[in-house]
Amino acid sequence: MSDVVLEAQDLHKIFVLGEEKINVLRGLNLVVNRGDFIGVVGPSGVGKSTLLHILGGLDHPTEGKVFLDGEEMYKMDDSELARVRNAKIGFIFQFHYLLPEFTALENVMMPGIIGGQPWAEAKKKAKEILEEVGLGHRLEHTPVELSGGEKQRVAIARALFNNPRVVLADEPSGNLDPERAEELHNLLFRLNEQGITFVVATHNMEFVSRMRKVYRLKRGVLEAYEV
Repeated sequence: MSDVVLEAQDLHKIFVLGEEKINVLRGLNLVVNRGDFIGVVGPSGVGKSTLLHILGGLDHPTEGKVFLDGEEMYKMDDSELARVRNAKIGFIFQFHYLLPEFTALENVMMPGIIGGQPWAEAKKKAKEILEEVGLGHRLEHTPVELSGGEKQRVAIARALFNNPRVVLADEPSGNLDPERAEELHNLLFRLNEQGITFVVATHNMEFVSRMRKVYRLKRGVLEAYEV
């Protein structure tokens, strides 16, 4: 199997606001190899979230191609794209987006249930992942009963449920205090050491300083960034 997990070729993204066209991405290219931990930096509004949404199959590019395991994602119909996205891509956002009426365990089970996995099997796996991220004692707690850092750990566990080929994280520690943020960063690096591939957009320069490969998104393209 090729080491290339995810590849973007000549991505363009144009937003139209009234009569104004905003060129957010202008021929962007990126190759993500298995086991990478890639950081993407740049000021707010430069297009980091847009890039992650396109890489993750959440938003179509205006032009260009995205390949996941060699398959061109935006040639798929909506149902196939949704299936591949659920099975192969994990998402972590700045806001955890946990379902408030469900427990931590049930939130983590959701990708499996959506994918048709038996309830008992999904429950067993979700419990194992929550234990892995240090939340084995919080399985039956709802989001309102969890701290900010704990909610993000649940979100990470949910992103990992289907053994994704790549995890896309958008400012994953942006809402945490410095101590909780460092704990979260340590967890992500530990998961990367276990073979999980990450692409992370962040403003946190301390976090960036620990990454092996970092790009700055500038004028719609990625350029190497020296930490």
